[in-house]
Parts: sequence; C-alpha cells; structure tokens
Amino acid sequence: MRTITDPAEFQSLCLDWRAKGVRLGFVPTMGYFHDGHLSLMDAARAETDRLAVSIFVNPTQFGPSEDLAAYPRDMERDTALARERGADVLFTPSPEAMYQGPEVWVDVPEVSRHLCGASRPGHFRGVATVVAKLLLLAMPHLAVFGEKDRQQLAVIRTMARQLFIPTIIKGHSIVREADGLAMSSRNVYLSADERAMAPMIHRGLTALRDDLAAGERDVKTLLARLRERYGRTLPLGEVDYVEIVHPETMTPLSMVTGPAVAAVAVRLGRARLIDNIELTPS
Repeated sequence: MRTITDPAEFQSLCLDWRAKGVRLGFVPTMGYFHDGHLSLMDAARAETDRLAVSIFVNPTQFGPSEDLAAYPRDMERDTALARERGADVLFTPSPEAMYQGPEVWVDVPEVSRHLCGASRPGHFRGVATVVAKLLLLAMPHLAVFGEKDRQQLAVIRTMARQLFIPTIIKGHSIVREADGLAMSSRNVYLSADERAMAPMIHRGLTALRDDLAAGERDVKTLLARLRERYGRTLPLGEVDYVEIVHPETMTPLSMVTGPAVAAVAVRLGRARLIDNIELTPS
C-alpha cells in the first residue's frame, strides 16, 4: 500500500489506473476507523480492481463551536487497518494541500436545508466541496459512503449527478454495535452512563417503525410518540431533531404514504449522535 499526501501525485496514480482500464473503488473518510469504515472498504474492494482510501479531517465542515481540534485521530492504527483491508493507496493530504488560493465552494442547498443542515449551517457546503475535490482527484468508478450519514449521502449523490462526475455513488448499510448503537468515531466521547443510554436512540426508531406497521401514517403523531419515548429513555440526552423525510430530497413529510426515512440527532454529553431508519408502509 502506498501512502500519498500530495494531491497531484494521488491524482496521477488514479488517472493512470483508469487509463489502463483498472476499475477503481474509493472510500473517503475522516479516519479513526471502526468496523463501519472497514465495511465500506470491503464493499468497494468487492466490486473493483484497486482500492483507494482517504483520511482527511475536513475543517470546512466543522462550525466554530464544534470538535475539529478534538476530533479523534490515530493515523498509525488507521494506516495499518487500511493495509490489512487491502487498500492499494491511502491518501492523507493536509488542509493546506486541499484548500489552496481563492475560495471555491460547492453547495447543494435544497438537499442540505433540513435536518443536520438546519442545525449545522455551512456543514454540507464543506462536505460537498471536499468530496467534489476528492472525487475529481481520484476519478473512481465507484465510491462508497455509509448510510448512517443519510443526508450526506443524498447531498453527495445530488452533487455528483449535477456536476456530471463519472462515479457511481453507493450507500452501504449502517453497521451497529450488538446493542443497536450505530458505529461512529464520536462514540468514544461517551461516558459509561451515556454509552449505556445511547442504544435507546435506535430503539426509539424501531418503535416508530412498529407504529407505522400498526397503521399510523400521520407524521406529527409518529414523531410525538418518538419524542415522548426519548423523554423517558434518554434523560441525559438532548434531542436536536427528529424528522421523517423523503429518502432522496430530505424534505419533511406530513404523511407516510411511500418510502421515507426517519432521522434523528441526539446530543449525549460531548457527542452528537445521528441515526436513521428506512420506513416503508405496508
């Protein structure tokens, strides 16, 4: 496995592979790998000839009061895990290398408007900008992203389609701990009491899905029940949002009459945890 920090060198290698007919898979990450990240690498590797992985803690997607400086990092461990997973190249650029000269931004305002976009202004502009840069550097045939960040996936799909980037954007199912908690690098922030409570986030979503299966279709009713459950089961938590949205546009729905996504964000101590579940009325 080669480790590259220079964008031009990374681009040259990836374009050379593409010119030779090598099918390239790509997994962009912010590092501090867990089994969720590794599953993305496995999914990309299974469908391609070469695997590129990037680690870049993107400063432009963090707000002024967010955890950029404290975001967990372990480059030595991550490098070893990427090598074990069969990565052919690991791209680890600096912020200075990725953001040069006058500012240029990529924005997907409609898909970014709600959920995390409402509570983290500017976040998805930073995400869309850096992912566009990474995709244009790697020009992969396939890029794999986790469905835990469901709105991020929708933003990236829309961005790639609208900018005619010739990459298949594939979502990969959420990887969970045995008790249902969605794996996240930020789970390390949780205290013992917070960690014991955190699985209630997913259990609330599955209860909402059960309510839908029992015949409830009104979004206000479904969300009111979910908030009530969280009030009882997450006394240490602060709900940022609970919404039921269209799976592609991320716009809030009033009734669940077709495929939808229930999405939540909950603050537990230092950690802001997000999760979602697909809804399909029977």
